[in-house]
Amino acid sequence: MLPLEGLTVVSLEQAVAAPLCTRHLADHGARVIKIERPGAGDFARGYDETVHGLSSHFVWLNRGKESVTLDLKHAEAREALSKLVAAADVLVQNLAPGAAARLGFDFATLAPRHQRLVVADISGYGDSGPYRDKKAYDTLIQAEAGLMSVTGLPDTPSRSGISVADIAAGMYAYSGILTALLQRDRSGRGTRVEVSMLEALVEWMGFPIYYGRYGGRPPARTGASHPSIAPYGPHRTGDGKMVVLGLQNEREWAVFCDRVLGRPDLAGDRRFSSNSARVANRADLTRLIEEAFAALGAADVVARLDSAGIANGRLNAIADVVAHPQLAARDRWRQVETSAGRVAATLPPANLEGVAPAMGAVPSLGEHTEAVLRSLGYSSAAIENLRASGAI
Repeated sequence: MLPLEGLTVVSLEQAVAAPLCTRHLADHGARVIKIERPGAGDFARGYDETVHGLSSHFVWLNRGKESVTLDLKHAEAREALSKLVAAADVLVQNLAPGAAARLGFDFATLAPRHQRLVVADISGYGDSGPYRDKKAYDTLIQAEAGLMSVTGLPDTPSRSGISVADIAAGMYAYSGILTALLQRDRSGRGTRVEVSMLEALVEWMGFPIYYGRYGGRPPARTGASHPSIAPYGPHRTGDGKMVVLGLQNEREWAVFCDRVLGRPDLAGDRRFSSNSARVANRADLTRLIEEAFAALGAADVVARLDSAGIANGRLNAIADVVAHPQLAARDRWRQVETSAGRVAATLPPANLEGVAPAMGAVPSLGEHTEAVLRSLGYSSAAIENLRASGAI
């Protein structure tokens, strides 16, 4: 039995944050009923067509769910949703600000009738404050939360290469829901979980916020190098490849100079006598390191670093990650069914002893509408009437 088996989750979800949250619930056994708009569905379905004609975002975020199409502008569709919510343990939504309340599916409206229901609301900025109604997309939140100000090169602020604000919000919603369910087991009552993308990402910005607020200046944008530790980042080798390395203390610095660079004298060089000095003289330090690496290939550099006990990693391309020997050795890949055939997917990162995640199929738009409505007591004629009216 999977850990969340027996739980039913209804989700009014789009894009990344809420779908990531509910996919993790589905992977561990929850029944997730995904409500989509008839005809178009979750707009992430149209982001691209790279996975055998399907959207890469949608395939990543929506395995193991049941897709039910309901046009909530129709009273009949809202009635069907009400029946689903009445039998659910959790309702998740990341609709536009205020939309759930206008439809009557907010916690204040639902809680008196469904006292055990957990309602999770995910938004850009939260349900109060001057930014409450402002549209929020991942890149915009990266800017508002200050992530762009510390990411990129000195003259070029950059966004993260992944939807980090959405992912942060989705994971806090996931953990918040699990916490609320534990509380329900003790109190017998559900509660509301509210997560904003801004607050989730600001939490992840803890280091630069403390550094800037109390250090007098924010961390500098230093590309792939660490802004406050040196050497810590990518360095070019003689075969044109890059090796990323990182040092944590003065003992490692002395070992690095001696056993990796073959320059034990550098450990006593005043320019590099402390971490702060090395950061201040990063350009000189990088030049000396890459001069030492110029006669070596990346594999040779990695071998030296490993032998010396210095942390390092390869600057992998996506193809390298797909073929990563560590992922292969730990059997991290599975095959997931889609309407376009099987695709590879990685297992969820939290490994529960003795538990194999469900890793269910990625649903086609509306694939489960009829079956779910029948389970609610709708007849074939009633379902056809809903379809004819555009409610499903």
